[in-house]
Amino acid sequence: MSSATAVRAKTPGGAPAKKRKLSWPVVLLLVAGALVLFSAVGMITDNHALTSSGQITAALGAAVPIGMAGLGGLWSERAGVVNIGLEGMMVAGTFAGAWGGYLVNPWFGLVAGMLGGALGGLLHAVITVTFGVDHIVSGVGINLLIPGICAYVNRIYYKDYISVGAGANQSPPADPLPYLTVPGLSSWLKDIESHHWFLVSDVAGVLGGLVTNLSVVVILAGVLIVASYFALWRTVFGLRLRSCGENPTAAESLGVNVYKYKYLAVIASGAFAGLGGAYLSLVAAHFYKDGQTLGRGFIGLAAMIFGNWMPGGLAVGAGLFGFTDSLQLRDPESVHVLILVVAIAMVLLAAWQLYRRAFTPAVISAVVSAGLFVWYFTTDEVQRPLIVATPYVITLVVLSLASQRLRPPKADGQIYRKGQGK
Repeated sequence: MSSATAVRAKTPGGAPAKKRKLSWPVVLLLVAGALVLFSAVGMITDNHALTSSGQITAALGAAVPIGMAGLGGLWSERAGVVNIGLEGMMVAGTFAGAWGGYLVNPWFGLVAGMLGGALGGLLHAVITVTFGVDHIVSGVGINLLIPGICAYVNRIYYKDYISVGAGANQSPPADPLPYLTVPGLSSWLKDIESHHWFLVSDVAGVLGGLVTNLSVVVILAGVLIVASYFALWRTVFGLRLRSCGENPTAAESLGVNVYKYKYLAVIASGAFAGLGGAYLSLVAAHFYKDGQTLGRGFIGLAAMIFGNWMPGGLAVGAGLFGFTDSLQLRDPESVHVLILVVAIAMVLLAAWQLYRRAFTPAVISAVVSAGLFVWYFTTDEVQRPLIVATPYVITLVVLSLASQRLRPPKADGQIYRKGQGK
């Protein structure tokens, strides 16, 4: 039976029940529905910021560090190693990226950031794969160790660079990386967007954000996500790596060097997280600073879980979290409009749940929707602390909604010792 067909599962009564996977036509239909909803709300409120090209570009930029951390988690966990040390590896990437960008050039900084994260991944692999330490314990230790080392080295190494912008918790600025725009197409879409036509201008705004003022690292991140899919699902290398996360004992019996593939996956995991960190210190800012990652490594893990350990789902999750994260950098009124969008979406969700006779979830959705409507119509703006907390709230909500369909690798997080199946 192919993966596109329905998977039959036994219900408590013994009858088989179908559990369908989201297909691309369904995903595209949901995207189209979301665009119609955003467009309608934009017409009602006369605020079209949520689908503007500037908002989409900002969302893509904010999604890069989250997506790269999530991609790192995907590689690691597909090989059976839980990596909650991604936050620490991102910090290594921010420090090494800024260091390489300042001393040499920003392109070298990207490579240095990936190498810094890869070293963190190597440390995690040695601790978990070779010595068999609990994966969570190792990840927590890395999240404590690497930021401390980077902060200490920054204070020592850059103490003589105050005249060029460095400080006690900040490195000197590096040169910027280039941005790309498709000149003719960008201006044409911008012109259509400015007319605020129903749906047409919103589509133009979304497409315009994809071709206007994009950092080369955003494009690189998209290429890496697509390449990871082909590497892990369309090659013998990927099949062997994933077998180590599903059943390492069986993989070993077939001649797979489980330790080698786990090492490669975890080192690659750190390199991707390091690239996300380098983006923060070379593109989002042009310097390293203490606390720069702001928990994006953990949000990346949430995006990976939301995406069900698949690159496509990860990209959607990173885009969602990046969209909410970018709202705090733009017009605060757009966050207030987003409340109305979510309230209407919850009404539609409640109607769908009633159609499926899921009465309890329908009531919960209706109550949440009513609360959001009251919030929207009784306020004029959203307070700054709530805007800042939006990405973290969305993380919790999305994980709670996605928990019913998750399917992690079977041996994910398990301690594996060579020859244990004999």
